[in-house]
This record gives sequence, structure tokens and C-alpha cells, in this order.
Amino acid sequence: MSTDAENPFLLADQAAAAIREHSGIPRYDIALVLGSGWGGAAELIGDLIDEIPAEDVPGFSAPAVKGHGTSLRTLRIHGSDKIALVLGSRTHYYEGKGTRAVAHGMRTAASLGCSTVVLTNGCGGLNPHWKPGQPVLIRDHINLTAATPLEGANFVDLTDLYSQRLRDLAHTVDESLPEGVYVQFPGPQYETPAEVRMAKIIGGDLVGMSTTLEAIAAREAGMEILGISLMTNLGAGISPVPLSHAEVLEAGQAAAPRISRLLADIVQKI
Repeated sequence: MSTDAENPFLLADQAAAAIREHSGIPRYDIALVLGSGWGGAAELIGDLIDEIPAEDVPGFSAPAVKGHGTSLRTLRIHGSDKIALVLGSRTHYYEGKGTRAVAHGMRTAASLGCSTVVLTNGCGGLNPHWKPGQPVLIRDHINLTAATPLEGANFVDLTDLYSQRLRDLAHTVDESLPEGVYVQFPGPQYETPAEVRMAKIIGGDLVGMSTTLEAIAAREAGMEILGISLMTNLGAGISPVPLSHAEVLEAGQAAAPRISRLLADIVQKI
């Protein structure tokens, strides 16, 4: 018999059971990962039903990065009977906990019954015409981590990984939203100017350190995926100033009211 450590799906089922017991909600509809700059959207999305510290749920831990949430929240979406799970505690690949830890939130959401996940992040931009604070829909990604959350001979099709239907829905809220290809580097160092140039040459529009592994795990679990990036800065070599995490947080805070309203309006249409 497999132990929990050997079977990440059993651990996800345990996490889902703990969340259900704490919230009293038997089934969830949508999961939201609120990255840098996106945390304020939760209050606009729905009414808080329950909140549990991440470290109290099997397989989760307190976030390692300033600016990320510390709990798992259950919301009833405004104007709807749908229930959302807000995954405030995201595990990044660069934390060194392995791809199972990175994928755990997606597998827990699937175990709770979620059919849709919204993945958000703060990232660098390669388009000099975009200004810090610009939200961008992810239409595809390039995974440069040299890792995957999939195990064994598990061949998952990623052709339409980021849902066209959900991107079309987002455009009904804001038709001006640009779309782009997100490139994940392993981090935690920021990309070099040469790496940024490479990302652009291979088709990237955005560079960051999250999202792609979660998206793969979500697709494996059968969920429909909407990805939205907040461009917090121009990439190295494009930006006229050195990059810093403080800059990322500052840009996220400045854009927060606008992008929070945008995300809430999109989620309420899903």
C-alpha cells in the first residue's frame, strides 16, 4: 500500500477533507491562485465563508515570499451559488520542495470538485509598449524549469492549455486586454538581459517564476484554466533600472484596485 508521501493524490484528498471539515462546504466550483498584486480581489469576488491557515492543511505550508497570502479561503461568489477556493499560499518551484508541492494546490482543488482554476501572477514584460500595472491574458506558456509535475508515462495534451473560452469571456469584461506567452524560469534570481532576449526570440511576452507547473497539474486533473499575469516591470535589459522584489510589490499595490475589480468581474461571469 502506498504511503501519503508516495502518493500525492492521497495527500490532496486529505487536504480536501480537512478544508471541507473546516468550512462545512462539501463541494467547490472554482479555484483561484492570487499571485503578487492580486490578493485584494478576494473581497470583491465573494463573501468569506471560511479561512484556514495554510500550515493547518495537509501538504500546505506558510508562504516563503513576502506579498503572498498565508491562508486558504472559502468564498461564495457574489450573485451566484458557486463556491470558490482561494489558494493564498502558493509554493514556488525555486523553494526546493519539489514539483509535488508546487502541484499540491491544483490537486487539492480538483479533489474538492473544482472544474475551473484561475492562475494569476506578477511578472516581467518583454513588450516595451506595455507599462507596469498592465494585466495580460496568458494564451500559452514555455516551461524552462526543466521540470514537470507529471510522473511516469503520463502523456497530457497541452494544445489548448489556457482556455480560449475563458479568454473570450475575459474579453467581454475588458476587450482591450492583451494576450501573451508566459515563460517560466526556475528562479529565484531574476533573468539576465541575455535570457530575456532569448525568451523574446523563442516567442515569449512575459517572464516569471510560477504558473506553468500549476497549469500542467491542473490540466492533468481535468480543470479548465484561465491565466492572467500582472506585468509589474519590464524585463532585464529592457527596464532602465535594476530589478527588485520591492519594485514588484510596489507595482502590484499601485495596480491592485483596478486589477482586483477586473478579476472579480471575470470570475463572476465564469
